[in-house]
Formats: sequence, structure tokens, C-alpha cells
Amino acid sequence: MRILIATTHRNVVGGVEKYLQRVLPSLANRGHRVALLYETRFDSARERIDPALLELPSSGLDESGAEAGLRFAEEWRPDVVYSQGLQSSDFQAALLSKHPTALFAHNYVGTCASEEKCHAFPNPRPCDRLFGPACLALYYPRRCGGLNPVTMWKLYQRSADNNAQLGKYAAILVASSHMRREYERHGVRPEKIHLTPLPNPLEDEGFHEFKRTPMRGKLLFLGRLTRLKGAAELLRAIPLAEKRMSRPLTVTIAGEGPQHDRLEDFARRNGLKAEFAGWVGSARKTELITQSDLLVVPSLWAEPFGLVGLEAGGYGLPAVAYDVGGISDWLIPGYSGELAPAPPTIQGLAAAIYRALSDSAHYAKLCYGAREVANRFTLAAHVSKLESTLETVLEMSRHTRSLARRGEENVHAPA
Repeated sequence: MRILIATTHRNVVGGVEKYLQRVLPSLANRGHRVALLYETRFDSARERIDPALLELPSSGLDESGAEAGLRFAEEWRPDVVYSQGLQSSDFQAALLSKHPTALFAHNYVGTCASEEKCHAFPNPRPCDRLFGPACLALYYPRRCGGLNPVTMWKLYQRSADNNAQLGKYAAILVASSHMRREYERHGVRPEKIHLTPLPNPLEDEGFHEFKRTPMRGKLLFLGRLTRLKGAAELLRAIPLAEKRMSRPLTVTIAGEGPQHDRLEDFARRNGLKAEFAGWVGSARKTELITQSDLLVVPSLWAEPFGLVGLEAGGYGLPAVAYDVGGISDWLIPGYSGELAPAPPTIQGLAAAIYRALSDSAHYAKLCYGAREVANRFTLAAHVSKLESTLETVLEMSRHTRSLARRGEENVHAPA
């Protein structure tokens, strides 16, 4: 199969690029022909999504222009385009008009102006509204994005364009049951939506052999230090959990972001045993996972999936999280961790931490369950499902072209 990957960045920027970094070689190793179309300028000195040894045919829009990008796609003749959600809705529309296209919805493409699906005021809460004009009226009162009206309109218009395109995709792939429901609610036919869970990024790092030591009350937060990631809620929940457990807890906050100084000041003023590790690379992340007793994922927005839980679970580290978004696809309460109810509260998070750590036998069960669940999300399983979906798209495209040809033949047949 000839698969054209359409994405925003060729350099590694975040989770989408890390995903492609694993999937591209796997597709090539399975005998598929792969090419790459990307939007932003590529820096060859930085980490890239495509290993140089693959020598993938490629075209960059910033470097060559949109017309050259479309010409590249036309001349390369893909059987299917596999889109990761482009910044330019116009360019995405041009691809959709010419090639059968499958979209992997890594976030809320076409269902939310900010793509965060969350009200930030008066308190952060997941939003369950359908996308539409009413979102403009709520943008300021609910602080759905920034305060710049020009930015508000641009985000809304882009999302409106993306929303109008949803029905034109031959398939939409999603990582969680929550995201499948989200696109069903927005009018995408159920047979077009394919649940394709993400693979564990640490699958190949030998976590199967790791033996977890007895718990010591060490909590771990991994993520951007923004309001919606909920690190502040975690710090506020720790004293409540300590009171219920009658013993101290420590926490490592690994990540950077605009709330860093505020969080560090709060921990210091309240006498919390908190270490702020800053941004951590893969090796340090693994070290923190193996040294901790519990991962806390206190996201206040509806995480489309929450991949960090699988990373930790592979090493037998259970998680506590709010029951928002796609979290419950991998966090099974009482088996691989504990869920705090939504809407999120500090009391609910503290109670979930208590349930996870208060009994050693129950904690050992959670460690086993976390590892077992993480082992289900393999790269092989993901790519097999991806192949199956793209093959379905290709067969549908061939069938449509065949019907079109027959129609033309009937029109031009002699009477």
C-alpha cells in the first residue's frame, strides 16, 4: 500500500511526532511504501520523525509552498492519505478533494475551538457541548481560550472548517472510547470511526522484568505545568490524603510550564515534601517511574487518552486520575489504579490516593494490574488495526471509482 503521511511537524515537537516516529518504520518494515508531507519548516539538525535510513520521499509546505505540496502528492500517487490533523484546513480540504483520507484525531479536531474541550472559569471543568455558534458566546465567560478576540475568531473559524470536513474523511481513527463517542455526537457515522488505542511508548525498554519495591508513599506527576493538567489540585490533595493515611507522602513534579513558580511557592508555604524536577528526558522519566509508588494524573480537561498512564503501568506503577476523557480506557478502578469522580474535586482525588496506598495487599494487586493493562497496548496491535483500517479505506475508494466508471460507461453507451 502507498501511504502518504500528512502532518504538521517533521521535527519532534510533542506526542504526535513521537507517535509517528514509532509508526513510520513499522509501516515500512511491513512492506508499505510511505511518503511524508509536512507543514512547518524542517531543521535537519534536530530530532526528526522519520529515520534518515528510511529515505522517505517528502515535501514541506513552508519550504516549497502549498501548490508544490499538492503536486508532490499527485505525482507520488498515494493509495491513501493518513492525516494527523493539519493546521491548514484549506490544505486539508485540498487533500480530501483528491485522495481517500483517514484522520487520526489526536485531539478535538473539529469539535472544539480551542481543541481542549474544557471550561477554565470559574473552575476548570470538561466541556460536553456540541461545537457550534454558541461556543463563541461562551468563549470569554468560560475562558475557553485566550482573551484576544482575533485569536478567538481564528480558532473558531478553523474549527468550523474542520467540523465541516469531518464527514468527508473515509475514516476517523481515535485512541479511546470517549473520543469515539465525541465524534459520534458530532454526526460522524459510527462505521467510519475506528477505535485504535495508542501503543505504549516504553514497550521496548524491558519493563517486563522490573520488580517493584514495597511502597514508601512516593507520588509522581509527569506533565506540563499548566492549570488544566491539575498539578495544583494534586498538591492541595496531599494533606487530605496524609490525614486519612496517618503518614507523610512525598511528591515529585516532573515538567515545566507557566505554573511552575506558583506551584513551587505553594508547596513551600504549606510544608509539602515536594521535589520539582523540571523537564525530564526518557532515561530520567524511567528512573522516576521506577522509584515512585503511585502516578497521579489529575487532569482537569478531558484527556483524549492519557498515554503517560501506560508508560508508568509498564513498570507496574499504578495510577490515580480523575475520571475524565479517555482515562478509563486504561485505568480500571480497583485493578490498575483508582479513579476519582468527575467533576474533579480535591477531596475526590485525596480519597483515590488513599484507596490506592492504604492497604499493601490491594496496592500489590494494582501494581500487577497496571503492568497487565499496559502490556495490552502494543505497537504490533496498533499497526495491525491501522493497516486494517487503511485497507478498508482503499477498498472503499476502489469500489467508488469502479461505480463511477460504470456510470460513465452507461452515459456514453449507444442507445
